[in-house]
Amino acid sequence: MRKTTGKQFSIILIFILGFTLSAVMADPEKAKEHFNSGLTAEQDGNSEEAALAYQAAIAEDPNFIDAYINLGAIYFKQKDYQNALKMYRSAVEKDDKNATAFSNLGNVEYKLKKYTEAETNFKAAISITPTNANLFKDLGKVYYAKRDYKELVKTLNKCHVLGGGSHLTHYMLGKGYQKTEKSEQAIKAFKKSVTLKKKNYNAQFAIGQIYLSQQKYQSAAGAFNKALKANPKKHRAAYNYAVAIESSDPENYVKNISAWEKFIKIAKKNPRARKEMASAEGHLKELKEAKRQADLQ
Repeated sequence: MRKTTGKQFSIILIFILGFTLSAVMADPEKAKEHFNSGLTAEQDGNSEEAALAYQAAIAEDPNFIDAYINLGAIYFKQKDYQNALKMYRSAVEKDDKNATAFSNLGNVEYKLKKYTEAETNFKAAISITPTNANLFKDLGKVYYAKRDYKELVKTLNKCHVLGGGSHLTHYMLGKGYQKTEKSEQAIKAFKKSVTLKKKNYNAQFAIGQIYLSQQKYQSAAGAFNKALKANPKKHRAAYNYAVAIESSDPENYVKNISAWEKFIKIAKKNPRARKEMASAEGHLKELKEAKRQADLQ
């Protein structure tokens, strides 16, 4: 059996004494006072003072989970994601049953595009509170970013069953159905998104895309027209509207010319639309000539 030398014994004793002293010096009541001061400072809009108070609470009580969470939230609002990450990681390490800590950690990782880690932590939060619809919404956003459309559909349907959801979740669900070639379900989801947000360019444009691919030109034109009403500056909707209008009635020159002129007017204000605009200008000349010839007959 190896003997402990006097020097080794002194080091061990110092360590034990130091640990005992820090435990004695920890003051949970004082930590609560600091924490409450932080809450008051936040209510007064003083985030810097609040952060200092939460830091003081953690110094007094290293296991004060709510202080880590609130301090992490301040860092998150300040877009200081690395420090927010540290706070939430500390929180989940100290309390592996805290759904809020796991959820907030997932949100920071999502912001940092650490999608695999975010997925893991949102799932951990869901395992603790499996009826929280917002957690399924957040997990759905991760699957949307990862382009995992099958899991996206499954997750957002669960969100909606639990009574959650928004125009965004229904739009993402629509994209999930669209990408998995379930057009009818996609249109239904996009239309639900529109009912929750009337001026909904993305959902209307997506509906138009599906109808256009199905050669339902009148329906497509109607959807693209609604998309343009939601955002009159979007040249892609104007372009697709013109395509749908002409495809539905190629010999209606007046209507077709008007649709392409509308696109060109919008596209002129967008440098990224130069290629499409040049093509449209050439096509517009052809339409006007075809109309002239038809008028002569």
